[in-house]
Amino acid sequence: MNAQPAPFADVRAQDHALAARLFDDVARLSPDVEGVSRPAFSEIETRTLKYLEDVAKAEGLAVWYDAGCNALFSLPEDRDAERVVVVGSHVDSVPFGGNFDGLAGVVAGLICLIRARREGRRFAKPVHVLAMRGEESAWFGPCYIGSKVLTGTLSKRELEETHKGDGRTLEAHMADIGLPVEDIRAQKPLMDVSRMEAYLELHIEQGPLLIGKNIPAAAVSGIRGNIRYRAITCHGEAGHSGAVPKAYRRDPVLAMADLLVRLDESWTTILNKGDDLVLTSGIVATDPEKHAMSRIPDRVSFSLDMRSQKPDTLDDMRALLQSEIKEIERDRRVRFELGEELRVEPALCDRGLVAGLEEAMRQVGQEPFVMPSGGGHDAAVFAAAGVPSAMVFVRNRNGSHNPQEAMEIDDFLAGVDILSAFLERAE
Repeated sequence: MNAQPAPFADVRAQDHALAARLFDDVARLSPDVEGVSRPAFSEIETRTLKYLEDVAKAEGLAVWYDAGCNALFSLPEDRDAERVVVVGSHVDSVPFGGNFDGLAGVVAGLICLIRARREGRRFAKPVHVLAMRGEESAWFGPCYIGSKVLTGTLSKRELEETHKGDGRTLEAHMADIGLPVEDIRAQKPLMDVSRMEAYLELHIEQGPLLIGKNIPAAAVSGIRGNIRYRAITCHGEAGHSGAVPKAYRRDPVLAMADLLVRLDESWTTILNKGDDLVLTSGIVATDPEKHAMSRIPDRVSFSLDMRSQKPDTLDDMRALLQSEIKEIERDRRVRFELGEELRVEPALCDRGLVAGLEEAMRQVGQEPFVMPSGGGHDAAVFAAAGVPSAMVFVRNRNGSHNPQEAMEIDDFLAGVDILSAFLERAE
């Protein structure tokens, strides 16, 4: 007699226990003073992939590594399929980050495979789960490094960026792990994207929308692009805080504040017109060797991150930034240096895939909901490479890139249900 399928409650309990164990075990591999730290292209990142490899092999899955030293998983019979749907995300984290950003997408793909393997089911199309290295920009500056390497779009300039800790180049760190740096420098793709039917990525939401709407999971309509300046410097003139009158000051801090207020006012105007924009200055610093309460600084440095779903809005903000800088330089007698500009284009998720995810939501008993992504993701890189791409967001309290990430396992499994239902019925 054929074995009867396990009751839904039993299967759910198994999935819950498995997900909790995977997240807890990876957190224990990468603890920091607060939260977790899984640096891109590090031994900790390698150890994380090895742990996931061991789990997958114990469940009877096929496991292998690509030329980018990323881990891949599949049902054994789908290992060598010509055309595949790729489910993926990254395993690195920001310093002192949360445990779910990136990792949730990899674990979601693994659970889809493990469910199918345990229950003897097949997907509508062969599925490969991709656990990538190096998505976070916190370590070297460039973002999406792992997916750019796979698609041959990582620039030589990005390869020469240095690690925030040891000062060594990204290229050197890649060589340590065994990546083919000569091919990467020549921008030779390390993956044949023509084999990819689609790229799907589950990720925690990094904002409060799903919390506010009391929705466990959603499909994503598109991913904001960005223009970013890692270190804008404003040069002024040092002086005594009590001795230099306002008319004689060349204060770079006030000049920076003036610029940010002007940009903030334009942000409000753009939103009132119905356009999309977010703007952040997450790093602000005067020279710690010189600064003092009683000293007018001679310079201040700050980052600037402008994001929008519309390329034209990004272009307009760049032009506005340059024009406002010229006016402030003249009025306050300071000088700005923008430094290196980094740009990533916005990416729209494939409409057919989004519609399929909406139908999968209905199938598993969830009301369909579609929303934009404010944060950047590897899905944007694959979309730019011509691969139909889509995402599932999972409700998560307290944002991301901090130790307070608070995704509930039940919400995570709601996202896994959507992904699994889609993979089983995808046309």
